[in-house]
Amino acid sequence: MSLNEPFESVPMANDHPDQGISLSQALLAPRIAIEDTQPVLDGGLFAAKAISNQPVAVSSKVFSDGHDRMAVVLNWRQAGSRRVHCVPMTSAGNDLWLAEFTPTEIGPHLFSIEAWIDPYATYCYDLEKKYQAGVDTRLELEEGRLLLGKGIELSGGALRDQLQALAERLPTLDDDDQVALLLGAEATRLMGEAEHRSYLTRSIEYPLDVDRPAAQFASWYELFPRSVTDRPERHGTFNDVHQRLPMIRDMGFDVLYFPPIHPIGTQHRKGRNNALQAQPGDPGSPYAIGSPEGGHEAIHPQLGSREDFRRLVSAAAQHGLEIALDFAIQCSQDHPWLKEHPGWFSWRPDGTIRYAENPPKKYQDIVNVDFYAPDAVPGLWLALRDVVIGWVEEGVKTFRVDNPHTKPLPFWQWLIANVRSQYPDVIFLAEAFTKPAMMARLGKVGYAQSYTYFTWRNTKQELREYFEQLNQPPWSQCYRPNFFVNTPDINPFFLQHSGRAGFLIRAALATMGSGLWGMYSGFELCEAAGLPGKEEYLDSEKYEIRPRDYSQPGNIVAEIAQLNRIRRQNPALQTHLGVAFFNCWNDNILYFAKRTPERDNYILVAISLDPHNAQEAHFELPLWELGLDDNAETHGEDLMNGHRWSWYGKTQFMRIEPWHQPFGIWRIEKAH
Repeated sequence: MSLNEPFESVPMANDHPDQGISLSQALLAPRIAIEDTQPVLDGGLFAAKAISNQPVAVSSKVFSDGHDRMAVVLNWRQAGSRRVHCVPMTSAGNDLWLAEFTPTEIGPHLFSIEAWIDPYATYCYDLEKKYQAGVDTRLELEEGRLLLGKGIELSGGALRDQLQALAERLPTLDDDDQVALLLGAEATRLMGEAEHRSYLTRSIEYPLDVDRPAAQFASWYELFPRSVTDRPERHGTFNDVHQRLPMIRDMGFDVLYFPPIHPIGTQHRKGRNNALQAQPGDPGSPYAIGSPEGGHEAIHPQLGSREDFRRLVSAAAQHGLEIALDFAIQCSQDHPWLKEHPGWFSWRPDGTIRYAENPPKKYQDIVNVDFYAPDAVPGLWLALRDVVIGWVEEGVKTFRVDNPHTKPLPFWQWLIANVRSQYPDVIFLAEAFTKPAMMARLGKVGYAQSYTYFTWRNTKQELREYFEQLNQPPWSQCYRPNFFVNTPDINPFFLQHSGRAGFLIRAALATMGSGLWGMYSGFELCEAAGLPGKEEYLDSEKYEIRPRDYSQPGNIVAEIAQLNRIRRQNPALQTHLGVAFFNCWNDNILYFAKRTPERDNYILVAISLDPHNAQEAHFELPLWELGLDDNAETHGEDLMNGHRWSWYGKTQFMRIEPWHQPFGIWRIEKAH
């Protein structure tokens, strides 16, 4: 290797580790350091996340010994493609270099940093300083002629001819014009093309996973199809769901999510309110998957036929809705796999099957597969992959995965990559309420979205800390939070006791806090009855059919529709990123901004966290972020009702009355 061949910035093994780096290694080691490149997860072990047609900001610390000038470029390509795009990086000072690129295709991408010492840029830097200082530059002009000559030697074709023309012009000019020519844009560009890239150093290629926009911005509505009926004695069907599509669309939702739609087992079927004994007519929990009619690949007969499902997927698409399915890797004791593949399960010494437990809770109606059983590898893994592919081929491109943190991480890393290698537009949402490290790791191994701790963040300090954490690396690079306000499993204590205002508070926090949010049906009706002392619903829909009147008095359908409309109209609200908190002198009011990087869409949000009492506060407008002084005039618009006004100065006053509307959402603009 010559000293001008590229170096890979990776650690090198020592000939004698106890003696440090060897002389041979030192002579071949790169002079240029490339460090702290972002966005990078775990040194490139996992792919950072991006969205197609949105810029990806890349930064890196790049430096070398001495004072020579460097050239730094960002190279990026789609994985599997040889076409490399090159973007010059710009210095932001203190060895920080910045660039951005915009991937247009979804799927895996790669990027790297490349740097080299640029003799001509170094020459121009020194020449300009001396010329501006009035120092004699005759010797520097001679050096310039020599550099041009070297560039000609290294070039060919049109580039050689253009450089030759510059070299021939140079002696015809006086000293000042020679300086201007050598420092000019044409000479700089041509010499940059001719440069042989001294001490070229390359970073490794870092992975980037590019998703479609729905992975970052979507509104989810969860619905049990069997409850779309006029009476609890009649099981709802896919055909019944058609009547709900217009209202769900009009509320502004993009994703219609169904809990499992598969046949339900009868052995140990749970009754109402999770009773251990089901009564005649009890439908059972849809999470007890499998019966003689089929397993994860099948449809519950009472919901309809496969053709009925296909018609529903098509009808939903016509209303702008995407159907999402639950992928729950668990089986009832009637699942066909127990007879066909008994080696995929765990059995107790007495020959009985090991059912699911979470002491003191027992789930006798559910048994779990054993991913590493001798008979399960690779058959079980492939069968589960084929289940997902089968539903993708029926038009389902989004999956909410039940309890993924209780299944092996290598399985998810393989399955998600395998599915997306065939269908890169598929999105997986992790329903994992567990420790932070595991939640983040699920995002790293491929989940595009994740459930969150948002449900249990209620105070101003808790919410601010959580929002800010999600906006900082590594979370901002690996984790897209979906702020579900409730689920069939979770009826938060806050909602049980806060009335209609409490539901509006949580809806505003979710819709304004993240580009992804979701609600389980009944939230728009402010359903709040819970089991005493538990964050669970009384008369849970998981165990019974629950017809509803979605137009009953006190509903918040109109408010939800307007919140979703505001999100669609304001790009700043279409991601969880871009949040900033400002002074508001009341601990019961959460006050923050969501804004685009260019500050061309700037939204202020003030939410009272008190559902019972009026709250007042002075607060600051972030005029400095708009390039304005403290006395400037700005224009505000209330996005819930369209009211407009002018603000004068930085300090303002608000009063929020929860019986009217417990929040304010304002778009702020400079006065023209």
